[in-house]
Amino acid sequence: MLEKIFKLSANKTDAKTEVLAGITTFMTMAYILAVNPNILSATGMDSGAVFTATSLAAFLGTLLMAIFANYPFALAPGMGLNAYFAYTVVIGMGYSWQYALTAVFAEGIVFIVLSLTNVREAIFNAIPLNLKSAVSVGIGLFIAFVGLQNANIVIGGSTLLQLFSVDGYNAAKGVEASFNNVGITVILALIGIIVTGILVVKNVKGNILWGILITWGLGIICQFAGLYVPNPEIGFYSLLPDFSKGLSIPSLAPIFAKLQFDGVFSLDFLVILFAFLFVDLFDTLGTLVGVSSKAGMLDENGKLPNIKGALLADAVATTAGAVLGTSTTTTFVESASGVSEGGRTGLTAVTTAILFGLSLFLSPIFLAIPSFATAPALVIVGLYMLSNVISIDFSDMSEAIPCYVCIIAMPFFYSISEGISMGIITYVAINLITGKAKEKKLSALMYVLAVLFILKYIFL
Repeated sequence: MLEKIFKLSANKTDAKTEVLAGITTFMTMAYILAVNPNILSATGMDSGAVFTATSLAAFLGTLLMAIFANYPFALAPGMGLNAYFAYTVVIGMGYSWQYALTAVFAEGIVFIVLSLTNVREAIFNAIPLNLKSAVSVGIGLFIAFVGLQNANIVIGGSTLLQLFSVDGYNAAKGVEASFNNVGITVILALIGIIVTGILVVKNVKGNILWGILITWGLGIICQFAGLYVPNPEIGFYSLLPDFSKGLSIPSLAPIFAKLQFDGVFSLDFLVILFAFLFVDLFDTLGTLVGVSSKAGMLDENGKLPNIKGALLADAVATTAGAVLGTSTTTTFVESASGVSEGGRTGLTAVTTAILFGLSLFLSPIFLAIPSFATAPALVIVGLYMLSNVISIDFSDMSEAIPCYVCIIAMPFFYSISEGISMGIITYVAINLITGKAKEKKLSALMYVLAVLFILKYIFL
């Protein structure tokens, strides 16, 4: 039955591999169940309700990806977009969270229309093959950087970034942490990277997932031994699951369908809507390009078959997520961890979706997995995606330079969409000015995108 539904043999995979890949993807994404409520609750939203909305949006979106596209990609409320929702639109601009949810809802409706009319697919297909490989490499560096930050291996400092030290961490964060909370977690993360690397070299099945669990297990041992001492006041919590509140599911009632349509025809609303649209569109395209490129899912023309289904799943999930009460639901770059484990079909996504559903009942367990335990997974997945650099034609500088700009922009500007923007602008500008545009057969859409990106930097 699974073979018939997901076409496992045609995709050179099996049920065991797909399930393991789905578990791995979930483990690297589970942090969103803790982070999203923390961020959105800053707007006055009920954190328990946001947790439920986050779980349901991830469950629905990821399931739709399996149904519409049969791809191993997972969705959840996106990082960056939730921060824009909370700190810019609500806290910064003074709008209510209900108003911001309405902008997310409108964004989802627009995306459904764009997906059904092939506009998003056309954008995906218009990006040159070398640039698609560069997107994969850039995402690899980006998520490795995220992993290093999550584990506090890299912190802010006088040189903008620096290697961890307790004093440097305290100065950057304005707290009084010690070796027994932040210090030991950094060491555990470094051990986790080495352990995961060894498992990869030994070709152990499920190496990334085992790396997460072993790192978490070592942390629990350190807590029992007194080497790790929780300090909730500065963000270091017990590594043990907390079942003190039972397994009840927090009610959605405080945030469900709380949309506010007053003022939706104003210029401010359009600006907010466009910002959500822009970041979601190119973060999603970047993730699909990068992860599918690394997984070998692109055809000989560099196109992703059935991308319309993937984009439609993303659009419907965003719309439904806004009704549930959460910020933009988008395709997660952490899907690369499951793909690296061999996930190739919707069975991977279904597995991840089921786990998001179960997280509603077992939230104490999933929320106990600390970021330092998932950091090694992100670092190693970054390595996998970085290897796609060999697909870039560096002998042609008109291809190499835009790809280079795309790659370095993602980690340095901390944005997948910025990397795509600058890569496309540079690609069009260099090939147009040097007279190679006709030879490269640049599509009209590439010119349109370049102009739109330039206008974005001028006016936004």
